[in-house]
Parts: sequence; C-alpha cells; structure tokens
Amino acid sequence: MTSSQADRADLFHDLHADGTLVLANAWDVASAVIAQDAGSKAVATTSAAVAWAYGLPDGNQMSAAPVIDLAERIVRAVDVPVSVDFEGGFADDTDGLAANIRDLVATGVVGINLEDTTPDGIRPAEEQASRIAAVRAAAEEAGVRLYVNARTDIYLWGIGEEDGRYDETVRRAAAYLEAGASGIFVPGVADLAVAERLVAAIEAPVNMLVGAGSPSVKEFAEVGVRRVSAGSAAASAAYGQYRRAVDELVTAGTYAWAEQGSVDYGTLNALVEGHSSSTGS
Repeated sequence: MTSSQADRADLFHDLHADGTLVLANAWDVASAVIAQDAGSKAVATTSAAVAWAYGLPDGNQMSAAPVIDLAERIVRAVDVPVSVDFEGGFADDTDGLAANIRDLVATGVVGINLEDTTPDGIRPAEEQASRIAAVRAAAEEAGVRLYVNARTDIYLWGIGEEDGRYDETVRRAAAYLEAGASGIFVPGVADLAVAERLVAAIEAPVNMLVGAGSPSVKEFAEVGVRRVSAGSAAASAAYGQYRRAVDELVTAGTYAWAEQGSVDYGTLNALVEGHSSSTGS
C-alpha cells in the first residue's frame, strides 16, 4: 500500500516509464474498486461515463464540483494512484482553472487528463499551453508532482487535412510539454504506423485510446506506446449488459442475464465495504 500522495505521484510517473500502463477507466467507486481488485496498477476516470451517471452528455458539460467530489471518494476507496479525466478544466480562464486544480489535488489525486477541445472546437495550441502552465504552477504550489496527461484531439475529431494531422499533433505536443505536461494523449489513432511515428517524435510517454477495432495492448506496446486507456468503452459494455438484462426481463420475463458474467452481490458489497474506511492520504 502506498503511504502518501507523494509516493503515489512518484509511482504513477514510474508506471509510464517502465512498460505500458493499462487503464480500463472507472466512473464510480464500485468500478474503481473492481479495477483495483482485478489488478490495475492505477485507477483513472472516464469523463463520458461520469457525465452519463449525472444525466449529462459528454463534452465539457459537467462542473468541477461533482468531479472533484467523486475523485475524493475514489481516492479514499483505493490504494493505487488515481488520475482524473478533468476534461477542459471546467473554467474559461487560467485563474479559475488553477483554483480547480488546487481543489482537485487536495483530494489526493496524482494525475489528470486535460484536453484541448471545447464545446466550440479546439483551442489554439498557444492558449492550451498557457492553461497547462497554469495547471503545473498550481500543482507545484500545492507541492504535488501531478502527472499532466495533455490530450490533443486532432486525430479524434479529424481536424484539418489528413496529411497535416501528424505535424499538428507533434507541434502541439512539443508546446504542451514545454508548458509543463508530463505525457501526451492522442485519441483517435488506430494505425500502428502512425502511433509509432508519434512515439518517435514526441519526447514523453504517449497514451492511446483503445476499444473495439483497436490494435492490442501488446501491439501498441511494441511500437513504444506507454499508456493505453479504454476511455468510456468499459462503461459502455456495462451499460450494454444492463440493456440486454432489461430487454430480457421486460420481454421474456426470464433471467439468463443474471448468470452471464455478473459480479455477485456479496463479492461487490464486500469489495466496496472493504475499502470504505480507506483514508487515501
């Protein structure tokens, strides 16, 4: 068990330096403790599934307070490092962003994702770099070695001409790293050749988003990717199972779904109860 936030922060950085960190992404305390029990070396949240749980669509529609509250609950429940998908930072200006970061790291969180997408499009690289610098300064002021996973959505949203996306991603990565990012997250890449080029050009750990149709973790690891995240895919699979259960229950009135890979009541209750007294400090 890691004894302090500083220890967990160092461990989280180390997990990006040796091998490939695999994150299934959690959206509540129960999914977080299941991830830890299954052997995950860290827990990271998914903004999409957290938003869905609050009755909101994904895409910077949440506010900071419930995200920070959930982060605190997860940190208390697990012993491994916790990273939070902080979307765009939940503030338009850098002062508000810095304040949110101070509140977030006070929960014991040691990593964040910070994306360059807004509801209106993608931020100019220079503006996003200034926001990353504000995050870094706020974390340092709090005495936390925060892992800032800077996400750029050039590939995910198909921004610009296809033959220019690599150069723009590399340009943004360099600016974000200079501003204080720890790693670069490039969702939307399923081509191993592109992933390998990005890894070679970006002087920091590179994170890829995985799910149906993606190369395997092993294949991504072989081209040098240091972190793979399932994002909302695991939550979507869980919701899919729930939908199938409801369909069967209300149409056939049968319960085959209850025997198909469920985590039984006692196991799940014990997992949550077993971590409910953790301090996470």
